[in-house]
Amino acid sequence: MTAMRRGLLVALLLGLPTLAACNPVYVARAGWAQAHILASREPLPQLMADPATDPVKRGKLRLAWDARHFAIEELGFQNAGDSYTSYAELPSDTLAMVLSAAYRDRLAFRTWWFPITGHVPYRAYFSVEAGERARDRMEAEGFDTHLRPTAAFSTLGWFADPLYSTVLRQDEVGVVETVLHELAHNHLFLPGQGRFNESYATFAGHAAAIEFFCRRAGGGPDTLKCRRAQDRWADARDVSDFTMQLEAEIRAIYARDEPDTERTIAERDRVYAEAQSTFRDEVQPRLRATRYPAFADQRLNNATLLARTLYLHRLRDFHSLWEAHGGDLRAVMGHLRERAPEFDDPFEVLDGLDPGVTAR
Repeated sequence: MTAMRRGLLVALLLGLPTLAACNPVYVARAGWAQAHILASREPLPQLMADPATDPVKRGKLRLAWDARHFAIEELGFQNAGDSYTSYAELPSDTLAMVLSAAYRDRLAFRTWWFPITGHVPYRAYFSVEAGERARDRMEAEGFDTHLRPTAAFSTLGWFADPLYSTVLRQDEVGVVETVLHELAHNHLFLPGQGRFNESYATFAGHAAAIEFFCRRAGGGPDTLKCRRAQDRWADARDVSDFTMQLEAEIRAIYARDEPDTERTIAERDRVYAEAQSTFRDEVQPRLRATRYPAFADQRLNNATLLARTLYLHRLRDFHSLWEAHGGDLRAVMGHLRERAPEFDDPFEVLDGLDPGVTAR
């Protein structure tokens, strides 16, 4: 089967986590766009060996290649297939625009149901204009919305996802984190559990990047990239704490008996404005390696909050699980793959840790 036909097939049958939908026109467009991407793939070894490849680009390709093998061989990532063994050059700075929507009268996503993936809280478009039109339609229906670009996605091991040129616009640590985040989805994906899937992959991407830069030959605990990977994970945990506290405050507003919708929305908007000010004045200045500028610059609403907590829920508890396993990330990845599917709420896999274990 050609790469183009495989791309169309995955869009039609699998419901790419951020691409497919039950609208046949949408599916056809997504499948066609994905087919073109897959058809453009070039093998990473070929590019790395080509003397015409820019040295900076070659270095990032090599890191992605090495990180993939490290994840599989050292950390036990499963179902990687041939993902991230090829490269796709995209014509723009953005792979896709991802749209999230949430109800204004309660803190809940508007979800879309797809085969294989179940209900997911986002939908993607291959052009800014298409994303903006969809956003405007959702706002006209009364939803809060959040539209953002994405540089990568995973087909969950069904097809050989390439390393996109959009990913290489990050620094070297960011490239490795992204590759490991997406490979973590191949290792473990639970249909209909978007928040767990993304928060788990955030943890796995950061933790595996720390292992990669701090443990492998050529790295080490005293290297700049090791320290940067550790700082980025510490920042993610701090921002996770901030978003979880904000989410609790917003849910408390909606939990009032017989709420007045207009007054409730005005109150939640006041809390959002105060939280954004707190983030700019107190949280952002103490971040070590990242700034999370969207939290400071984009107006908060239910969709923007939920879209961010999707990736940031209970990160400190994931870290505690890692520590409870003595820092053995391979054991943690095996534990999560085996145990998380047993629970109706997979976050329960994080409960019941030894109370003597504390997160740094």
